[in-house]
Amino acid sequence: MARSKFKIKRGDTVVVLAGKDRGQTGKVLRLLPARDRIVVEGVNIVKRHTKAQGEQPGRIVPKEASVHISNVALFNAEEGRAVKVRIEERDGKKVRVDKRTGAAIDA
Repeated sequence: MARSKFKIKRGDTVVVLAGKDRGQTGKVLRLLPARDRIVVEGVNIVKRHTKAQGEQPGRIVPKEASVHISNVALFNAEEGRAVKVRIEERDGKKVRVDKRTGAAIDA
């Protein structure tokens, strides 16, 4: 199984393009490159049922489930739009660049 290279990093703000949470934005919490998925804060909430442990009763805990990487895009808050990204080499370093404007995303 080939590992894919994500153009999204942990801590980036992304917008969901497809699915029940389409249009929502959130911060990337985790990357799961082996399965081409990411976990986004406040998106794709599922309910986890936990058993009682000792004095603590059983309960239902909401948590974020992963979303496929193809269903999200980097979000530019200043322009309020999804951003397509390409990798360029500038000054000997690889930099993420907005395809439309050519502006560097990594400062």
